[in-house]
Amino acid sequence: MRSLAFKLTLAFLLIGIIGVLVFGLLVGQRTQREFERFLSDRDQSMLLQMLSDYYERNNGWLGVDVAMSNTPQHSFYSQGIVLANNTGTVVLGNNDFPVGSALPQTKIAEAQMLRENDQIAGYVLFTPIRGPRGNPPPIDPGFLQRVLSAAVISAGITMLVALVLGAILARTLTRPLSELTAATKAMAGGDLKQSVKVRSKDEIGQLANSFNQMSSDLARNIQSRRQMTADLAHDLRTPLSILRGYTEGLKEGRLDGDPSLYDVMHDEVEHLQHLVEDLRMLSLADAGELTLSKRAIDPRALLERTGLAYFVQAEQQGVVIRVDALKDLPSINVDTGRMTQVLNNLVSNALRHTRQGEVVLAASQVGDTVQLRVSDTGSGIAPEHLPYVFDRFYRADASRRRDTASDGDSSGLGLAIAKAIVEAHGGTITATSIVGKGTTMVVVLPAELDH
Repeated sequence: MRSLAFKLTLAFLLIGIIGVLVFGLLVGQRTQREFERFLSDRDQSMLLQMLSDYYERNNGWLGVDVAMSNTPQHSFYSQGIVLANNTGTVVLGNNDFPVGSALPQTKIAEAQMLRENDQIAGYVLFTPIRGPRGNPPPIDPGFLQRVLSAAVISAGITMLVALVLGAILARTLTRPLSELTAATKAMAGGDLKQSVKVRSKDEIGQLANSFNQMSSDLARNIQSRRQMTADLAHDLRTPLSILRGYTEGLKEGRLDGDPSLYDVMHDEVEHLQHLVEDLRMLSLADAGELTLSKRAIDPRALLERTGLAYFVQAEQQGVVIRVDALKDLPSINVDTGRMTQVLNNLVSNALRHTRQGEVVLAASQVGDTVQLRVSDTGSGIAPEHLPYVFDRFYRADASRRRDTASDGDSSGLGLAIAKAIVEAHGGTITATSIVGKGTTMVVVLPAELDH
């Protein structure tokens, strides 16, 4: 199977050969034509002098046609002239102006005047040569041979240059494609850490950039899925281990059943159920099957409900929680339960990382959207972790484990679920943060505008 580089090189070579042949054909024809025209222009003055000499020798134009045809040097060009006597009568003509006809005054004005002894001897009109009424004067064979040799040498050099440039260009085009092919084969073999060098800014360079981005995203996604599987296994193993220990103790009689024991077991079952439900919700969101019961609601009322739900917890922590939103904001069309879940998650996270200060729930209109913001004065998020806070099971501290007593939502799914719900509403959620000063979560949703 021929390579693309070979095909491109062959194509450039064929184009060069065709171009040289066309060039040679046109040059040959043009050279012949231009040489003939050169001779014709050069010989006009000679023809005029010859006609003047003939008139002087013969004291008239009688027999001039025979004299012209019997002179090989002038027989061809005699087809391109019309000769009239001093009265304008044609004595040497052609199909347009036959002998004996009167030459029009307009043509006489264009003609060359012949004078003899200060008298008008006649008029010579040069016209295009039509029809094969004779042969042009022979062209010097050496001249044509030299022209042909120069054309052949030029053609050879042109084809050689076309071949070299074609090979270089083909190599330039196919090299990044070969690298891409090798990289894709390596990826197919399981080595996902592949990247190719971007050698240009054209379409092939854009393809290389896209491949590198795809490879990077794919490797990161695979790593995230592996980490998610490990985190999920850990989050499942912890409550299962607790439940197994208690049930084995009850079965073997080492433990006596009491309400406190049953409460712990019940909490672990609820945690498992909550985790499974979260995973189910994410799978529905991924499949685009997350059901929403939307209705128009006032953004301020939604924030006030969330703030009221966490008022007691915030007061116990010594943190102020307040709502900062105008009363005349446009409504948003949302599933109230789902959006409350999003805000609950954001406020819960804010309180978890805020030891003092305040948590502010704000809303504002920006164009045809409504922005819901949850800001805190907590510890903040480091810049290297900020792009990944909405990833599933992501933890800034990979060694952190769930503490059922203080952190009931440490699996790392809360923000991922919030993002899935917001995007299902056609909105976006983003995070900004400064370490030591706090974090702001911004939810942007379409506004219900009156038209």
